Amino acid sequence: MAMLASDLEALIREALPNATITVEGDDGVHFAAEVIDESFRGMNRVQQQRAVYAALKGRMDGPNGAVHALALTTKAPA
Repeated sequence: MAMLASDLEALIREALPNATITVEGDDGVHFAAEVIDESFRGMNRVQQQRAVYAALKGRMDGPNGAVHALALTTKAPA
């Protein structure tokens, strides 16, 4: 049940439509993403990352998740 980087980006964009999103990864299960969004301003890093994980709609949940690993960087715009 592999995913494309573009699929992962689309899920994040659905939840954070104004974000600057970069997703890398070409094996279908291991990805790195950077998400920069104004809505993150005032949130701590854990809160920011939870917002992104929520956007994935369970794709990282347990052994049946489509995404095995996500190296995630989040921040508000400078």
